[in-house]
Amino acid sequence: MKVIGSYVSPYVRKVLACLALKGLTYEIDPITPFFGDDDFSRMSPLRRIPVLLDGDLQLCDSSVICAYLDEAYPGHPLLPADPRARARARWLEEFADTRMGDVFIWGLFYPLFAHPAVWNEPGDQARVDKTLAEDAPAVLNYLEGEVPVEGFLFGTIGLADIALGAFFRNAGFVGFAIDDRWPLTAAYVARVLAHPALADLRRFEDAQIAATPAGRRAALAAVGAPLSAETVATPTPRKGIMSL
Repeated sequence: MKVIGSYVSPYVRKVLACLALKGLTYEIDPITPFFGDDDFSRMSPLRRIPVLLDGDLQLCDSSVICAYLDEAYPGHPLLPADPRARARARWLEEFADTRMGDVFIWGLFYPLFAHPAVWNEPGDQARVDKTLAEDAPAVLNYLEGEVPVEGFLFGTIGLADIALGAFFRNAGFVGFAIDDRWPLTAAYVARVLAHPALADLRRFEDAQIAATPAGRRAALAAVGAPLSAETVATPTPRKGIMSL
């Protein structure tokens, strides 16, 4: 299998962690969506990552990809068996991908890191201020009532845990930490991010975020990332659906 998408993306992180739980090997073309070429646009018409290639199958959207992995491959189940629990897991994944993505990616990571890095101009500080004052606390207030005191949401770690935890890695890249107003959430997120399925990705994430686009593949090769031989990356970014 081949994954197209940056190690730094929480949506790519979710898919890679699920592949690890399933014991599946893959190669990766670690592009950010701004740098995708015309082939990338063909595979991902919204110019979003990740894209999964499994033989002649091409899939977009992390939730679609993870559902496919769970249905097509045996091993560690990504969703609980009980229908009520499965429904709750799906909702929490949706909450992560939509609301937490809006808050922690577009409200923090993009204006503070990605926008300046890609477009060489400052991000939206007013958006950051609102995120820190209003939006992030509201998300954490909700999670504090949902996460378990110990362990993971449905026994063993699964898709919902990974989806929720993945966004806090990006928040951490720009200095955000869960403070003592939300002790259950802080402890839960720490457990999720410490699981090998996520923790084993950290060296690749750290290497990618520290590298320039031109030096990215070399930096990742140096830490042993399973890079694809070919790439759909371009040397310059393109504005589009994912550009604010």
